[in-house]
Formats: sequence, structure tokens, C-alpha cells
Amino acid sequence: TVSVLNCEPLHAAPHTMVATWAQMKQSGAKTPAKTSGCVRGLAKGHQVTKLERPIRTNQRQALAKKKLAAVKEVVLETAGFTPYEKRCVELLKVQREKRCLRFAKRRLGTFLRGKKKREIMGNIM
Repeated sequence: TVSVLNCEPLHAAPHTMVATWAQMKQSGAKTPAKTSGCVRGLAKGHQVTKLERPIRTNQRQALAKKKLAAVKEVVLETAGFTPYEKRCVELLKVQREKRCLRFAKRRLGTFLRGKKKREIMGNIM
């Protein structure tokens, strides 16, 4: 067993507070505090090496794709708008943006999807 009293002090500089939120955002992600391997103290904790995480699937799939955009354009030209999209366009024509957003939100499931669809329908008009 290792004695708690024999731990060496941490030689790293203490963490300094950032003055403003803007500076905090510029500094980026917080770095985890260095650990000394001691059981007690400010730098307590088991020393580990951080693993490099791969890019998550949802972040990779969210990137814009040229082929997918071309397919969506062809489908829109051949099939036209869906009934709810036509209603969104009609609501936007009579200056009912908020009603259009509520309608799209209910049809698509989330607020952000509704906002995106309302923006697309507004650009098409």
C-alpha cells in the first residue's frame, strides 16, 4: 500500500479564473485538472491517459452532401410539394409566420425542424 503522506506536491500552476464569458468561450474547452495519484488533496485521483474519441455518426451524417441535394431537387420537381408544405406556403402568403411555424412543428415533431421547414418554404415563395 502507498502512504497518503508520501504524495509529492503538484508542480503545475493553479487554475486561474477567466475574467469574462467572451474570454472563456475563446479559451475553448476546459482542460481536466492534473492528478497526482494521491487519495486526498486538491490533485487527488487516478492518473489516466485520455482516449481520442472518433467523430460521432450523427455529426458525420449531418454534413451536407451534393448527391443527396440533387436527389431531393429531382424529387421536388417531379412530385411537387406535400399537402402540409402547400399549406405552409399558403400561411406564409397571408403573413401568418407564427401559425406556419406551429403547424410545421406539429407535423414534423420538433421546433427546430419546424423552423427549418418554414425557412425553406419562405425561400421557395
